[in-house]
Amino acid sequence: MIISNATHYKAKAIALLATEKLPTDDLPEQLDNFLVALEKDELIGVAGMEVFGQSALLRSVAVRPTYRNKNIAGKLVQGIENLAQEKNIKAIYLLTETASGYFFKKNYLQIIRSEVPADVQGSSEFSFVCPQSAIVMKKIL
Repeated sequence: MIISNATHYKAKAIALLATEKLPTDDLPEQLDNFLVALEKDELIGVAGMEVFGQSALLRSVAVRPTYRNKNIAGKLVQGIENLAQEKNIKAIYLLTETASGYFFKKNYLQIIRSEVPADVQGSSEFSFVCPQSAIVMKKIL
């Protein structure tokens, strides 16, 4: 089951992200633009976005290893894209060091950092959390 507004599940989301070696220090106080996947009240996946006007930064996509290859990440990403469309967001950006092939299959295209809007580039993910070597991708909604 996919749940929107993951604020109630923040501690469990942080634990999963930390296990997957994804950043947690810069998460927003309220996770109203985050989704979680649950099975029997166990948090098995998370995905979120940061909104910057008509752009968004996809971040924090993680699924517990025992639940991978069951389309949970796909449902979470689709849920974030649907939420973005509801908020009139025109493009979603992301940074990845390991999942560019996965996101390419979801119609994200690799771009260069200078193509990313300045407000998204000013996010903590772009500014100091993700290394310069991370691949930048974009999807037009």
